[in-house]
This record gives sequence, C-alpha cells and structure tokens, in this order.
Amino acid sequence: MTTTDVAAFVGRYPFRSITHGTADWLLAQMDRLGIERAWVGHLPSFLYKDPAPGNAELLQIVEPHRDRLDPIPVVSPGLPRWEDDANRAVELGAPAVRAYPMHQGLDPCGGEMRVLAAALASMGLPMLLTVRFEDLRQRHPEDRASDLPPSAIRTLMRSDPELRILVTHADRSFIEEVHFGLTPTEAERLLWDISWIWGPPENQLAAVLDSMGIDRFALGTGMPMRVPDTPFCRVELLNLPRSEEDALFGGNLDRWISQYHD
Repeated sequence: MTTTDVAAFVGRYPFRSITHGTADWLLAQMDRLGIERAWVGHLPSFLYKDPAPGNAELLQIVEPHRDRLDPIPVVSPGLPRWEDDANRAVELGAPAVRAYPMHQGLDPCGGEMRVLAAALASMGLPMLLTVRFEDLRQRHPEDRASDLPPSAIRTLMRSDPELRILVTHADRSFIEEVHFGLTPTEAERLLWDISWIWGPPENQLAAVLDSMGIDRFALGTGMPMRVPDTPFCRVELLNLPRSEEDALFGGNLDRWISQYHD
C-alpha cells in the first residue's frame, strides 16, 4: 500500500499569495507526513482559457520527480481539439484528467462534459473534479465561479456506465447528497477525498465513514492551499484500526484504480 495524496498542487494561485507552490516544498511536506506519492495539479490552470500551456508547465515541474509526483493535466471540452489534451494525458501516463466546468464556462451537466466523460471512460482515465478551492466567504470579489453542484456528479455518473470520478474538496452535505442519490453500482465508481470533511466537534468524517463505508474515501490534503496536516489529525482522532487507516491513505485508491483497469 502506497500513501497517496490525490489533491495536491504546484504553482501560483491568482487570487492570493501562495508562497509554497514549488515541487521542492511539496516533496518536503510529503516527506514530513509520510506521503509517498501525490497526484499533482497545476494551480493556476483552472483559469486558463486554453489549458495546454499549463499542462506543459505542470509536466516540466514534476518531470524530475515522476517517481513520486503524478501530473493530472486539465482538459477543457469546450475547446476545439480538446481530444489532443486527453490523448496527451494518456501518453504521459497520467492517472486521471482534471476538468473545471464552473471556471471553463461550461454547463457542468451539459453535453460537453458528458462527451468528455464518455471519452475518458473509453480511454480508461478517471475524471478528477474539484468542488471548490476556497470557501465562498474567503474568495476575492473577482472569483465569481460557483461551487460545482452535486447534480453534476450524479448526471455524469449516469451518463456512462464505465466512467469513474474522483471528487476532491467536497464537504459532508455535498457527499451525502450525491451518494444517496446514486444506485450502489454507480456509487462504487465514485471516490471522494477527505480534505474538506470536518472532524471534531461535529465529527462529520466519522459520520460519513460510518454511513457510506470507509472504502469510498481517499487521502487528499489540498496543499499548498490548505494545511496538509489536517486530514491526518482528523483520522488520528478517530482511533481507527491500522487496516482502515491504510485503506484511507492509499489502499482504497489502489483498489479503485486496479478495478478500473481490470
């Protein structure tokens, strides 16, 4: 079992100062916390009209560290020749592809996203969707994109029976609204990170693990936007058996990926 962070980023954030957006900083935090691998996105690319230059910069940043850092490129299905970006992700050996419909001017339940879902499913690539980067109350006035709605996840999951989606930065209410609106078969193809699920005093993480099962969740930190120690602290406070901690920190992701390629 490899401890893997599925929600890490490099690069600058356009709406406030991020001083720790380098690969070296990311690797130092991973070493400190015992994270062996990370799925890494390029932080500013969610605002790029054409994500290809951001994908190239991401690859340049992580290429010297491909033994630990996996690039997750962005695809915008509203652009011409977006298929080239998806095919390039396959060539790179990327474990997933990102889309940001709320920032790309796309209907998150619309035709472009459903076409992307079908294409990724046929390629054997999961889709990675991020609900939000910051709480609405913290955002810059020019950051006007809404959070990804739960209906988008349900629609996409039902659009193709082979599609798998990893959702990061979702809170308890979002997760439960989606999960309990899907069939058990649909829910099996969906994986959630724990970066935005609160611990004490509400114990929301404990609640979703109990109601949905621990196998539906994976480790995500959100660094450098979020304090990477937080999900580890929340899990430690649960006093889970070692086998369940291992599942959260990498075993569930490994199983999910292996099933996808069986």
